[in-house]
Amino acid sequence: MTESKKPAVPPLRASITYDDFDRVDIRVGTIVAVDPYPEARRPAFKLQVDFGPEIGTRKTSAQITKHYHPHSLVGRQVAAVVNFPPKQIGKFLSEVLVLGFPDPDGEVVLISPERPVPNGGKLY
Repeated sequence: MTESKKPAVPPLRASITYDDFDRVDIRVGTIVAVDPYPEARRPAFKLQVDFGPEIGTRKTSAQITKHYHPHSLVGRQVAAVVNFPPKQIGKFLSEVLVLGFPDPDGEVVLISPERPVPNGGKLY
């Protein structure tokens, strides 16, 4: 029997101020489309996430194929950082960073509100 490889827990980082935290704009959005991303180095999906009328729909890629299938992602609300600059990932331009935590094997588990909330709501 092979022992499961557990990811290392990163050390606690230096303290930040509330103003530091407040500069990170974390919003909730609903995944409205999922496409395969076969060109990615690691298995990934291309996601389109609706953050409501103020922000609109933004795209990103996510290495979440271990726990999620495209049909189960559409309609799911997720948390994402919306104020990073766009990042070129291969031929794909990612506009937001969807957030998650590692499971015991280091695979991403998405962060979602426990009940529906309006798209575009800011984390506080």
